[in-house]
Parts: sequence; C-alpha cells; structure tokens
Amino acid sequence: MAITKAAYLLSAPDLSFCPDGNLPEICFAGRSNVGKSSVINALTRRKNLAHTSNTPGKTRSLNYYLIDDAWHLVDLPGYGYAKISKKEQSRWGREMKRYLLERNALQLVVVLLDVRHAPSALDEEFLFFLGENGIPFCIVQNKADKISKSRLMQQKANINQLLKEMNIDVPLFQSSAIIPETLDELLTFIGEYVQDAKL
Repeated sequence: MAITKAAYLLSAPDLSFCPDGNLPEICFAGRSNVGKSSVINALTRRKNLAHTSNTPGKTRSLNYYLIDDAWHLVDLPGYGYAKISKKEQSRWGREMKRYLLERNALQLVVVLLDVRHAPSALDEEFLFFLGENGIPFCIVQNKADKISKSRLMQQKANINQLLKEMNIDVPLFQSSAIIPETLDELLTFIGEYVQDAKL
C-alpha cells in the first residue's frame, strides 16, 4: 500500500468531537518523546503533516488525519509526560481508554517504543491493557538508526521475551523516521487492516 493523499482533519479533545465512524481508524500511541509525529510524517511522506515539537506532551487531543480518502490515522496524546498536572494526566488517561475501548471504527493500534531503551512501566502497562482487552495492536521500535545492528537484534529479542511473559503475540517492527523505507513493512501491515475493515 502506498499513501498518495494525506491531510490534517481535526483535533478531538474527547470522543464527542471524533468524526462519524464511517472510515476505519489506525491509531498511533506511545510515550510523549518517542517520535510519533516524525513517524507519521515519514509514513505518509509528508514533511510537516504532523507537527513535531521539542516540547514533549504537546499533543493533548486525538489528532485526525485523512489518508487517501479511505481511512483515518489518529495520533493519540503521548503518555508519561510529568510536566502537566495530575488532573490533566488523568483526563488524558480516561479519554484514551474510552477511545480504545469504545471506538468501533478503531481497527489497529500502532504502539511506538524507543528502541534504545527498555520499555518503561507505563509502556508495559499499556501493552498489557491492549492485550487484556483484545485490542489489535503491533509494536514499532523507533529510532533504529541510533544503535548498532547487534543492539537492534538484542532489543527485539527483549521485547519478544516481554510479550511472551505477557502471553501476547503481536507483530514487531523496527524503523527510523529518517529512513522512510524502514516503514514500508508497517504500511503494508496497516493496509491489511484498512482493507479488511467492515464498518
């Protein structure tokens, strides 16, 4: 699957602002500093589609992008950023869970992790939440250009071991936003969910 059109659609502070669920949705989730915006830009081959920022936690809504007039890419608020109030963190958490559990249009969650580091407790909690609730997801270990090939293999093995301990079996990809071709396999995988969607 190749993306030919991509455009920002809207930002939804909660589910009531989300578009009518007549198109399949693929959402991207991860910690605030994992590079979701850069991956979205690389995946769509649009340099400034998703706004990148040096300030983690800037995304505070469900950001919708219309892809090829056929599906929505949804950028979830990053989790785990400490410099916002506990009240705001709690609100994000509630709205994210509502979206993940109640949004019928949602077909797949793409969870981004920083390949340089072990998953945080919040990452593990999020992966377990998805698995426990039967929400389809895959994992992308991002920033693969930052470490050696041998280290990449070790980090992949570590994640696979963690998933095995959780009794979760999901696809695992490694990519770098500065090398868009590393996202081609992920895009093909997403395309399968978009094509199979029955809303």
